Amino acid sequence: MGSVETPTNPENGSANLAPAAVDGYQKPHSVVDGMPPPAAEMTQMESDSLKKRRVSMLPLEVGTRVMCRWRDGKYHQVKVIERRKMQCGGPNDYEYYVHYTEFNRRLDEWVKLEQLDLDSVETVIDEKVEDKVTSLKMTRHQKRKIDETHVEGHEELDAASLREHEEFTKVKNIATIELGRYEIETWYFSPFPPEYNDSVKLYFCEFCLNFMKRKEQLQRHMRKCDLKHPPGDEIYRSGTLSMFEVDGKKNKVYGQNLCYLAKLFLDHKTLYYDVDLFLFYVLCECDDRGCHMVGYFSKEKHSEESYNLACILTLPPYQRKGYGKFLIAFSYELSKKEGKVGTPERPLSDLGLLSYRGYWTRVLLDILKKHKGNISIKELSDMTAIKAEDILTTLQSLELIQYRKGQHVICADPKVLDRHLKAAGRGGLEVDVSKLIWTPYKEQG
Repeated sequence: MGSVETPTNPENGSANLAPAAVDGYQKPHSVVDGMPPPAAEMTQMESDSLKKRRVSMLPLEVGTRVMCRWRDGKYHQVKVIERRKMQCGGPNDYEYYVHYTEFNRRLDEWVKLEQLDLDSVETVIDEKVEDKVTSLKMTRHQKRKIDETHVEGHEELDAASLREHEEFTKVKNIATIELGRYEIETWYFSPFPPEYNDSVKLYFCEFCLNFMKRKEQLQRHMRKCDLKHPPGDEIYRSGTLSMFEVDGKKNKVYGQNLCYLAKLFLDHKTLYYDVDLFLFYVLCECDDRGCHMVGYFSKEKHSEESYNLACILTLPPYQRKGYGKFLIAFSYELSKKEGKVGTPERPLSDLGLLSYRGYWTRVLLDILKKHKGNISIKELSDMTAIKAEDILTTLQSLELIQYRKGQHVICADPKVLDRHLKAAGRGGLEVDVSKLIWTPYKEQG
């Protein structure tokens, strides 16, 4: 699970994640866009030799490392993940799908040869290339297993499973989507049905989440679509914010489409084709045109492990606005209504743990300040619906708890609490509990 809160471009909702140029690297003055320097700078013999050497490199092998000119005009090291022949071109005219080696896979993209500095080519091929054919020969069961991996980060995967996952999802299949008034650059592969394999861009109805290949199809659909909000019950409204509870069993297609959409922005998100067992809580900004989805979290209807959240996502155009924190807080308010403690589905990604640690820190330390530390872990758990183990690990990470005479003792120096609260940052949007009208699922049944 995970919600990645990264700076975004307000115009298109794309992540503002420009990779830093490799320290000290400058493309040699004599090389321009992979072409040899002017003849005036060298003898004809040297020029011919250079041309031959470069031609002999092409096409670049998968696994090759080379410097690539990014959209900021600077050069960054990349690894070639895949290549494809250009329809109109010579025998060495290929496009290359590259991974910026120091940065997240969400920046992977197709580039043309002229963006690569061939003088920087490292001829050592990635050690996994020799296993490429073997990796591609995955069974249907293995592919399904990859799709159903229960992590947003890499923690749960062993090395072999991680290689399989990255092989199967290595090339981003959909480059952009249109959702409402935003065009959003996608981050990761999502296993859309085969008929969408040739689509670079998809058009989503922002209300029912049906997706189409062409703008005209979306326009026809919007004239017929009656929905102006997610299907399901509105359980919260405060100002322009609304939360809808969508039952995966009653709204199967919507639930599946939501999973397809979310997978574009979550690397190792579980993709459940059977959404019957889940409830989806969809957060919307509302105006006179309808209720527009900004993010969501899902939870199992019945969790033996007391999980109150399975997956969480804030869509890129709405990130850095406190919605991720709001969704986490909302999941705990539902747990309070249910009268039980909750915890997010494990394992947490690094970013997921960071988000939750921030939430737990703010909530717990606010209470400790009011009670001047005179409160037990069980009492904290009863008040907050946070699982005792999460409280213990949070306070231990802040060095606010000691083990004395067979029991844990909370150390609540006011100055130390203030310092930790400042480091935890703002809490974001608050959930107005008086506006929550909700019946737990078991009582609905």
